[in-house]
Formats: sequence, structure tokens, C-alpha cells
Amino acid sequence: MSGIKKLAGQTMWYGVSSIAARFINYLLTPYLTYKFTESQYGEMSIVYSFIPFMNVVFTYGMETTFFRFANKAEKRDVYNTTSISLIFSTIFLSLVLIVLQHPLSVLLQITQHPEYLSLAAAVIALDALSSIPFAKLRQDGRPVKFASVKVGGILMNIMSIYFFLSICPHWLKANPNHWCSLFFRADWAIGYVLLANVIQSSLTLLFLSKEFLGFEFKFDQKLWREMIIYSLPLMVAGFAGMINETFDRIMLGWWAPVTIENSAKAQVGIYSACYKLSLLISLSVQAFRMGAEPFFFKQASHENAQKIYARVMKFFVITLCVMFLAVALYLDIWKQFIRNPKMWVGLKVVPILLLANMFLGIYINLSVWYKLSHKTIVGVWITLIGAGITLLINYFGIPYFSYMACAWATFACYGSMMVVSFVWGQKKYFIPYAWKKLVAYLVIVVLLYFIHAGIISLYRNSIFNVSLATVLLFAFIAFIMQTEKKEFLKIPVFNKFLK
Repeated sequence: MSGIKKLAGQTMWYGVSSIAARFINYLLTPYLTYKFTESQYGEMSIVYSFIPFMNVVFTYGMETTFFRFANKAEKRDVYNTTSISLIFSTIFLSLVLIVLQHPLSVLLQITQHPEYLSLAAAVIALDALSSIPFAKLRQDGRPVKFASVKVGGILMNIMSIYFFLSICPHWLKANPNHWCSLFFRADWAIGYVLLANVIQSSLTLLFLSKEFLGFEFKFDQKLWREMIIYSLPLMVAGFAGMINETFDRIMLGWWAPVTIENSAKAQVGIYSACYKLSLLISLSVQAFRMGAEPFFFKQASHENAQKIYARVMKFFVITLCVMFLAVALYLDIWKQFIRNPKMWVGLKVVPILLLANMFLGIYINLSVWYKLSHKTIVGVWITLIGAGITLLINYFGIPYFSYMACAWATFACYGSMMVVSFVWGQKKYFIPYAWKKLVAYLVIVVLLYFIHAGIISLYRNSIFNVSLATVLLFAFIAFIMQTEKKEFLKIPVFNKFLK
């Protein structure tokens, strides 16, 4: 259990920062849905759906590659070569992105504000330059600094957005000749959100200046070629992964069935706001990914590595099941985070997206087999399968079912990737997962959700709704604690409680 304890500790620290980084979007959801119309929120979501695609291109799989090669080659050489490669590629790609901002603005349907893409390019470039310094902190086992830098940037992001969207308008309302009138434009709200992101990314890189500038200008061409061969399949997989994760917003903007009262961007805004409510699962997956990737590589040489991976999967799935119930059963409370009631019409996508993100988390856990086997091309094929499913369902479904097609496409995509990876991996790199028990847990939480939904549809009362949700949630937790009692007894905190 010592390996799992270490993973749990690192996941907690990386999770604090990663959860905070994404929770910023959650905290800003009530604020931005209050400040923006559905169409404005949709336009912002489209821009922020484009940024992750470019993040994949700008980093081209070098984070995972760094972890892989740092464990088998001279760490200093790996860091030097990776840093130099990313600096030069970032400069080149940033210039390309700025030159192409006008045709890209047409593609993304933001032709009135092509300058948004220049700001997006700055965010992407700064984040790319920060990626390897962050990876080095993870590799060196320095989660405290990792978390501190992340949280510091996040706080600046919050303050900047609030300054631009609330303080400046307030000052100008009181005094039209105030100095902020020199730069402030009321019709540029989304631009200020992006500008706040640029400020955050700049400060983050500044906080990482010691790591960023800590490389020597020594470029190992042979090592770089080996790293590129390993990383390019990861980039393709990452790009396909972004199709699965964010491209549905862009497709929804293209093909959504619209009326005079309800534009395509408004539907993107509704879907994006409701997608935020599945964030709790996404945050757990992100935190796990940050701690697990270096952990899995370090555990690979241990004699009982497969058993450790299986045990990690069990605790991970149990955690996700509890989180699914915590969101799905209390949806009437969580929806209050969306301050525009017109957006509540999209709440029906939330349980579907929660399950989809659970499948994604399980897939990420399963992916250890091909990363350790040096078969990253497998990840490409699996992710391309998912991307194909996403594109097909959205292409045929969005014109008829709008954002419901996006939700079901995400569910089918991640579900298929999970199944394919499990079947393929068990043949090539067997790990003794308790898969029958884990499938049973997933089925049970879905049944509990339907039981809750069925009962409250017959008797609508907010107090009864919350009470029933609480009973079902704690009943599941008690069931798990009893079923997995032997496992939990091995954990000191639970040991005292269960005894």
C-alpha cells in the first residue's frame, strides 16, 4: 500500500492545484453566466474550445515524453533538449497562428473579433513554455511548489477578470472621464477574459523562471529524434482527444438547429454552461492524471506493479462513483451555479456527461499498459476510434438533436475507448482488475440515479428531494465500505473508523 499512499499524497497536492485551475471556471460560471448572454457565453466557449487544440500542437506530447526519457536517460540532457525544442517550436507556431488569425476567425465564426485569436496565441505560447518546467517539478517530486505556482496564477486570473468586468464599468459609471476609459470597451468583454488569461500565464512563467531558465544550451539531436518518435503519436492522440473533449462546441456552432430567438452560439453557451456541472468528475480525472503519470512509470520496475495498478483502479472507480451521485442526485442545487435560468434547459445533459467523464477517467487509468510497453501508437488508434465516433454522431445528430447529440457522442466516445483499451490491454499487458465488481458499482450508481429521478418526478418537494438524495448517497457509501472492508482496513484513516 505504500505506493498507493505516495500516489494519494502526490495526487492530493497536484489535485489541489489542478482542481483549483479548473475550478476557476466553475467559480466563474455563476459570475460569467450572470454577466454574459447565452450567445456571448457561447462565443467565449468556442474560443476556449480552440485553445486546447493548439495546446496539443504546441507541446506535441513532450510532457509524457519527458517523464518516459527522464527515467531511462540522463535527466539533465533530456531537460535541456526538451526545453530548447519547445522554445523554438513555440516561437514558430505563435507566428503562424497570428498570421492565420483572420481565416481562423472565419472558421470559428468570430469574424467581428479576430484579435481574440492573437490573445489566444499568447495564452497558448506561454502555457507551452511553462509545460516542461511544470513537468520537471512533478518529476522531481515537488508538488508544493507546483501547487503554489498554479494557485498564484489562478488568483491573478480571478482578480483580473473581476477588475475588467466589474470594477472598470463601475468606475466609468461614476466618472466617464476615469483613466480606465483610455482602454476599456464595453463591447469587448470576452477579450478581457482572454486578457486576464494572458496575465495569468505570464505570471505563471515568471514564477517558474528558475526552472525555465535552468537549462543549458546543449541540444542532443540523437536523443531528440528518439523523443520525437515517441511523442508524435502522443500528439496525434492528444489532438484526437481534443476532438472528443472540446470540438463538439465548435461543431455545435456550425450545425445547431437555430431559430430567430435561439442562435447557434446561444446553444453553445447553454451546453457549455451545463457541461461545467460535470466538472467534479473532470477535476478528479485531471488530478489523478497529474499524479499518476510519473507514479506509473516509477512503479513499472516493481515486482508487484500490476497488483498496485489494479488496486489504484479500484479506489479510483469507487471515488468516481461517489462523485457521480454527489452531483447527479443534487442537480437542483448545483444548477444554481448557472445564474442565467434560461440555460437550465440544458441540465438533462449533465448525468450523461458525468458518466462520459467517468469512462474517460477509467480509460486514462487503463492507458498505463501501452505507455509502459512503449506502444504509444496504440493510444493513437484508440483515440482515433473515439474521435471518429464523436464526429459521426455529432455530424448526423446535431442538426436534429442539438446539444443532446453532443452529450451522447461524448458518452459513446469515451465508453468505446474504455472498452477497447481494456480488451486490448488485457491481452498485451495483463493487470488483474476486479472488473466485474467495478462494472457492478457503475451499474448500481446509475440505478440509484434513476430511482431518485423516478421518485421525485412523482412527488416534487425540494426538502424531500435533498433528503432522498442524501439517503441514497450514504447507502451507497455504506455498501462500499462493507463490500471493500478488507481494502479500507489497510488504510490508516479508515482503519480506526471501521474497527
